Amino acid sequence: QVQLVDSGGGLVQAGGSLRLSCAASGRTFSNSAMGWFRQAPGKERQFVAGVSCSGGRTDYIDSVKGRFTISRDSAKSTVFLQMDSLKPEDTAVYYCAARRFDYCSSSSYFTRDDADYWGQGTQVTVSS
Repeated sequence: QVQLVDSGGGLVQAGGSLRLSCAASGRTFSNSAMGWFRQAPGKERQFVAGVSCSGGRTDYIDSVKGRFTISRDSAKSTVFLQMDSLKPEDTAVYYCAARRFDYCSSSSYFTRDDADYWGQGTQVTVSS
């Protein structure tokens, strides 16, 4: 069992930065790929970034490459999403998610249907 608590959202002007955090509890964190998804009003929840259980592999959607950075601190069971050069189209509720494996997989991408656990979400609003 893994429990996820998201934080760090807020209101920022275009071009600004935010850092999201996801604190995980539960002993299966070490074998879980972690990801951030987002859902804008009227749209489906989409994968944004993911990191493998070792932290050695990451994946991003094209629209955030070069602006967002996902990382994990296994000692603290925490995942971060550093978001720079934010744009109004980044406005959404951001959710942390975990996909559990029986072993430490190299996978860093997963769909919302693959996710086993979700955080409660944190609102990110970027003004123009």
